[in-house]
Amino acid sequence: MSREGIRELQSKRLQETVRRVYENVPFYQKAFQEIGLEPGDIKSVDDLSKLPFTVKQDLRDNYPFDLFAVPKSELVRVHASSGTTGKPIVVGYTQNDINNWADLMARCFAMAGATKDDTVQIAYGYGLFTGGLGCHYGAERLGATVVPISGGNTKRQLMLMQDFGTTVLACTPSYALYLAEEAVHMGIDLPASQLRIGVFGAEPWSDNMRKELENKMGIDAYNIYGLSEVIGPGVSMECQCKNGMHINEDYFIAEVVDPETLEPLPYGQKGELVFTSLLKEAFPVIRYRTRDISVLIEEKCDCGRTFVRMERVAGRTDDMLIIRGVNVFPSQIESVLLAIGETEPHYQLVVDRKGAMDDLEIWVEVSDKMFSDEIRRLEELERKLRNEIQSVLGISAKIKLVEPRTIPRSEGKAKRIVDKREL
Repeated sequence: MSREGIRELQSKRLQETVRRVYENVPFYQKAFQEIGLEPGDIKSVDDLSKLPFTVKQDLRDNYPFDLFAVPKSELVRVHASSGTTGKPIVVGYTQNDINNWADLMARCFAMAGATKDDTVQIAYGYGLFTGGLGCHYGAERLGATVVPISGGNTKRQLMLMQDFGTTVLACTPSYALYLAEEAVHMGIDLPASQLRIGVFGAEPWSDNMRKELENKMGIDAYNIYGLSEVIGPGVSMECQCKNGMHINEDYFIAEVVDPETLEPLPYGQKGELVFTSLLKEAFPVIRYRTRDISVLIEEKCDCGRTFVRMERVAGRTDDMLIIRGVNVFPSQIESVLLAIGETEPHYQLVVDRKGAMDDLEIWVEVSDKMFSDEIRRLEELERKLRNEIQSVLGISAKIKLVEPRTIPRSEGKAKRIVDKREL
């Protein structure tokens, strides 16, 4: 579809969504009335900036079902966030929502080159987390054979991967790395297996991490993006060109705004991603602030798809570390570590406060061979890492080289930050 055609479709669906939330969601009706806005004022995507933002706190304040636009009798499923900071974020789906989500996820798997002939092993968690079931329905819609193993039970994962001839793996990149590491310990040659595609998401990861995964697993690794508040996985996906994730613009409108002023930014400028859903019936969101930092790319992709792309998420405004006034994202540090290539791809950032000063210590695993090597080599590596971090981040950090398998492994999202300032 042409860009003009996409905008026309978005404008039509935006008008319908605005009318639906105004008529069915008291929260939105009140928010519109407070700024003197009526549904008829929104005539096209050009009017998007007239609409108020929705933030995560709004979802918590309306827990569990007050933001739903349909009666409970029309819900066929609810999902929820983990709720580690209080009440969980609850989202709902009608049957149409589930069908649309399945279509979106089938489209995402197809972008990575998957077909009905593939066997898809889903090692995202099933349950209230959207990752497992979102991928499951999409792979089934594609016609692929699904192995719904969920996260964890790593040795069994690897056994079934071999025995079932798994060709597509869907999980977090940190868990994929753990699987690759365990495969070596179990004497399994993953690059020689039938595995060929990895669909990885749910946490930020760098391009160097992609190279690491591709080399260790013998696959093509693709980045998928989504969030429960908007639908779950499937909001955007990399194609085989691997030059940005195509946003499914027939289902969502994407914006990037300045996190401070909240003014919309043009294509090519880095800022906070904001999404408006266009076809969600149960839980539509208007200008939802994701806190994810990215860039929108307008240029047409070599694959021929005309959807706008987004760069991989650089981090989040709300789990971004601020060290001595400098914004630091774990993915920046990961990129440096993997680029140097003399350490294992497992690390942890430990932040503390000494007096009035923030102190950043980066724990990095080294290989068995390196750890048993002479002290001088370890000191050289430590100095090299420290200098490179200083060069990239503009701040000094202590480097602590630790033994292999010292840093806790994750079967879901990796815990990269230990912030002792909050304790």
